[in-house]
Amino acid sequence: MAASVREKQTVALKRMLNFNAPPLKNTAAEPVWKVLIYDRFGQDIISPLLSVKELRDMGITLHLLLHSDRDPIPDVPAIYFIMPTEENIDRICQDLRNQLYESYFLNFISAISRSKLEDIASAALAANAVSQVTKVYDQYLNFITLEDDMFVLCHQNKELISYHAINRADIQDTDMEAIMDTIVDSLFCFFVTLGAVPIIRCPRGNAAEMVAVKLDKKLRENLRDARNSLFTGDNMATGQFRYKQCPPLRNVKNQPTMGEQIIMCVLLLCVHQDFQLNRVAMEEGAGAEPSPAGARPKKKNRKTYDLTAADRFWQKHKGSPFPEVAESVQEELDTYRAQEDEVKRLKSIMGLEGEDEGAISMLSDNTAKLTSAVSSLPELLEKKRLIDLHTNVATAVLDHIKSRKLDVYFEYEEKLMSKSTLDKSLLDIISDPDAGTPEDKMRLFLIYYIAALQAPSESDLEQYKTALLDAGCDLSPLNYIKQWKAFTKMAATPANYGNIKAASIGEHPIMYLSVLIFQETDDYRYFDPKMLRGSERYDGFAIVFVVGGGNYIEYQNLVDYAKVKQGKKVVYGCSELFNAAQFIKQLSQLGQK
Repeated sequence: MAASVREKQTVALKRMLNFNAPPLKNTAAEPVWKVLIYDRFGQDIISPLLSVKELRDMGITLHLLLHSDRDPIPDVPAIYFIMPTEENIDRICQDLRNQLYESYFLNFISAISRSKLEDIASAALAANAVSQVTKVYDQYLNFITLEDDMFVLCHQNKELISYHAINRADIQDTDMEAIMDTIVDSLFCFFVTLGAVPIIRCPRGNAAEMVAVKLDKKLRENLRDARNSLFTGDNMATGQFRYKQCPPLRNVKNQPTMGEQIIMCVLLLCVHQDFQLNRVAMEEGAGAEPSPAGARPKKKNRKTYDLTAADRFWQKHKGSPFPEVAESVQEELDTYRAQEDEVKRLKSIMGLEGEDEGAISMLSDNTAKLTSAVSSLPELLEKKRLIDLHTNVATAVLDHIKSRKLDVYFEYEEKLMSKSTLDKSLLDIISDPDAGTPEDKMRLFLIYYIAALQAPSESDLEQYKTALLDAGCDLSPLNYIKQWKAFTKMAATPANYGNIKAASIGEHPIMYLSVLIFQETDDYRYFDPKMLRGSERYDGFAIVFVVGGGNYIEYQNLVDYAKVKQGKKVVYGCSELFNAAQFIKQLSQLGQK
């Protein structure tokens, strides 16, 4: 897997924005100016990968939502990037009737059906705009890449394929089929973009198996049609995709170590509900001193920060323990201040007056240095912007750690999962009014309940429930976990919590599907959509995909494994990404009686 998932999806997007032609490199010619029209799904796919500046460099003068009020721009081509929904198709037809743009390049995130394509053709014919609909493409980009090795299926309407949606008691067969089809469509798009056909492994008897069966069927059907297959021939000759099958990841075993190392990306997801699509939103002045008694409280401005691939500090430290992050922020600040002081010193020297020979000599010697310093000012200002960003984010995270005693909770969660002795009884922690939110306390107890070798007695359980209620907890999540644990009979093998183990199965890429990664893989079902003999050897990589939602802890465990096992590549995906509070909310909905 020479190029990462993020690189491949970015290349595909840039090609699309260049009218589905490879962008020209090292050219001084101005790009063709155009308008980008997207829906919310398209916006979510593009925003983590391409900045506004990058869009402008590619000739995008405006980027507008499809269903916003848009004025006609009759002399400019428009590139559409949208889902092929009925609502979107109707709006395209309306745009054609209103003659909004010079020409229309229609790019669908997932494949458009024949009937909807005919609707567009009919509207173009009625509006006398057939010649203006220049190109129509199925882009197969229906997933969101957040890191080089991490993706999620969707952000919009994610509740439709959530853990709650899959596991609710009143779900109908038709609803479940629709959920599975939605997941499979996105996974198919992922593999088309990746340019690889996977071997699929999954546990038996749950939603993951349903996804595996449907995905295997969809891949086989596409591979069977050699002329139109998306994995061979001309369809893969775009420069970024090439069909290959690669070896699996072997003998992976990850142990959660979050009690010792509270990593930055996990903390952000824990403390900020608004950390989504690599963008964190927070109030300015979080943690500042309160207003004096009787004074009108100051209005706090809400700021957003983008944590992108271009941010080298974030890329380096997103998986670092928080104390290391705080120390590195201070080091960056000290370096910046030293550079700033050097510029000020050189300016002072350049402003020396008089005929003193020493001053004149010093002036001459420092002219080149000052010129170099001034030329680096834009870079220095950008560094200052990033330092301010990370200082503000780290300060807000630290405030939450202190106020909720998250370091204590991480330590106790680790001890519960490793069966270590607690310094303080679980009941005392839950009853402590100064430690944690109700969600923190419920999360801690659920970890205890799931990981326990033996379930607590009824009398002990009643004590815990009373303490949880007194702490303001909703017991609905516990009701659901009790049902889930009884149904799955997972109490017999609690040591598998958080573990992933892959079997050696030959020279192919491998995808592991699971609802919750508790199981070993020895009895996983095996699907190979395309059996090849004598295939080339490539560096091994695996894709671990979690049906029903995933989290940064699982992702970071895989990243840590890949660092230790050189040459092993792992990609982590999930139907949605949530933090503990968001997951507990879904459990609460499932556990309500």
